[in-house]
Amino acid sequence: MTNFEPIIQIKNMTKMYELGGETVMALQSVSLDIQKGDFISVIGPSGSGKSTFMNMIGCLDRPDSGRYLIDNEDVGQMKSSQLATIRNEKIGFIFQNFNLIPKLTAVENVELPLIYRGMKTAERREIALSALKKVGLVDRANHLPTQLSGGQQQRVAIARALAGSPPILLADEPTGALDSKTSKEILEIMNLLNEQGHTIILITHDLDVAKQANRVVRIHDGQLYENGGEWFADTENGA
Repeated sequence: MTNFEPIIQIKNMTKMYELGGETVMALQSVSLDIQKGDFISVIGPSGSGKSTFMNMIGCLDRPDSGRYLIDNEDVGQMKSSQLATIRNEKIGFIFQNFNLIPKLTAVENVELPLIYRGMKTAERREIALSALKKVGLVDRANHLPTQLSGGQQQRVAIARALAGSPPILLADEPTGALDSKTSKEILEIMNLLNEQGHTIILITHDLDVAKQANRVVRIHDGQLYENGGEWFADTENGA
């Protein structure tokens, strides 16, 4: 459910890279508003600019031109330390390969972003257990990643993203390493989180996964197109 108040505003954002002596235009003056409570998917094949776009949204890189605002703050003008704070407090990351620390238990993995905030042990443990409960995995709190299935590891990764109560969840191919049944379960969790008020941005190459979102944006040759319904019809007809 959206409230029509942009949490993210992207205005004429451009990003270029030097590759093999040539300049590659990864993003070409893209613009997009994302409202609080949106569930939006960004779909595109390899080389479309999808990863660059994700890095920009996640404050992992800076645009060469244009503006990127989160809660009306221009993150393009921030120092590295300020960007780190934005990543820790406003964006919860969910990765395709989970990115769990093998030597830490599920609950210890979930606690990580809270440790970076300097939170006391008892408080962060309570929050981490609550986050695991939200994804139905509190009974596996003391298991190591190697003792969990792929779907369970992704649930831990989602719990970790939730632990710091970020307003934005950025999911990079969250079902890419999972079978179809487990993928469906993960997407059901993400839909539930969206219903609870989280703004979700899902990066994917999978059309079926993209369709789970309320808004679909296609990225192609560094440009964005939000004509999801028409494009789906063309795609399914082989166009």
